Amino acid sequence: MDKIRLKKLEAIRRKGICAYGRSFNKSSGIKELVDNFQEGKSTQTAGRIMALRSHGKSIFGDLKDEAGRIQFYLKLDSVGEENFELFLDNMDIGDIIGVKGKLFKTRTQEPTIEVAEYKVLAKSLRPLPEKWHGLKDIEVRFRQRYLDLLANDRVREIFVLRSRMITKIKEFLDKRGYLEVETPMLHQLAGGAAGSPFKTHHQALDTNLFLRIAPELYLKRLLVGGFEKVYEINRSFRNEGISTRHNPEFTMLETYTAYADYEEVMKLTEELIGFLALELLGKTELSYQGKTIDFSRWERRSFQELMEKNFDIHPHENEKVWISKLKKKGIKLEKAKLSRSQILNIIADLLSPEETHPVFVTDLYTELCPLAKRKKDNPLLTERFELFISGMEVANAYSELNDPQEQRKRFSEQLGDSKEKQKIDEDFLRALEYGMPPAGGLGIGIDRLVMLFTDSPSIREVILFPQLKPEKK
Repeated sequence: MDKIRLKKLEAIRRKGICAYGRSFNKSSGIKELVDNFQEGKSTQTAGRIMALRSHGKSIFGDLKDEAGRIQFYLKLDSVGEENFELFLDNMDIGDIIGVKGKLFKTRTQEPTIEVAEYKVLAKSLRPLPEKWHGLKDIEVRFRQRYLDLLANDRVREIFVLRSRMITKIKEFLDKRGYLEVETPMLHQLAGGAAGSPFKTHHQALDTNLFLRIAPELYLKRLLVGGFEKVYEINRSFRNEGISTRHNPEFTMLETYTAYADYEEVMKLTEELIGFLALELLGKTELSYQGKTIDFSRWERRSFQELMEKNFDIHPHENEKVWISKLKKKGIKLEKAKLSRSQILNIIADLLSPEETHPVFVTDLYTELCPLAKRKKDNPLLTERFELFISGMEVANAYSELNDPQEQRKRFSEQLGDSKEKQKIDEDFLRALEYGMPPAGGLGIGIDRLVMLFTDSPSIREVILFPQLKPEKK
């Protein structure tokens, strides 16, 4: 805390004034005042002081709220000597105040509030950083996001768009008859996707639980229960690495459509993202990291063909052969077993870095897709797609496997070691045994979609409080 500001706080309190006021009725937001300016109009608003300039018996300053900024003018004759001196001596940039007064324009036509009364709402005990825009330590920006938001309108715009995107996703799905649902975030078994879970312990039940890595298996249970179109905008967790595209806590949209398949889900994906582009950007194109992405053109590429052409890998071969051939081609693998993230990285590298439109990668190998239906004409491949935009995996979808016996077999093959068999979700298999209609499932990474729509190079730019290393004391 700043010692000088602490003294100012004490001075305010000695006057019998509460420096951390209660409610204040804003008759208008600042943006509204500026956009609908009326000379002489009485107003009452509040915000944070972002600039101060004193001129003898008058003070000019800038007041900022969540959407706008306006100049205020405070003079001795209007507020009285005691209030003027209190403000002049004890108010700082960063303080939050409420003001009452009338609107006028200065000689330079600057919209201004002539203050008749003011109220201290929160005394700032730390000065705002100087030259905030020039800070190069992005860790500080993310750790103290509140300051980043105060100083950088661009950052604020990102999160306004993110909020609007989620609203528009709900609007799109609601109009098509989808029901928004909520499923558990604490799971007894970590399932529904590949990934390392976060573990915790519930004391009352004396049982270990996991933060969900995906809501998929619970959403499918709802299809068994009779719902035909459901979606969840969910928070999921993976106890894995952090990068420009990965955060341990992330937001996904998952939809499930009974009596549909991945072809219909592909169409839904095109329509949803095209709708979002028009609603949020006003066009079907966006600029991402120097490239123009065209959402009026969608391409399909076969994973099978990509692997055969580039690595001579075929779906009838086992994983050991795949790994051997990949290594011969210079592909570095983190583990002896191929993970989904490794496969996605390989796909991204194979796609042209100059792609200017979304690409659906289809025909993924059955061995890599334990929850997807096999293709009719080739059981070694699945009815699944991964959507890539500008080299980044944004969505994943497939025709859901609804055969309980086949599902049990796939789970067992995936786990391999008999010691791991207790990890099979028996309740999910039991639900399938009651009958789940054929369905198409879709998962879209909200964080990555926001990255694209805001031209943000890192996922940490689009998450208000991304996971960071512990702060050094």
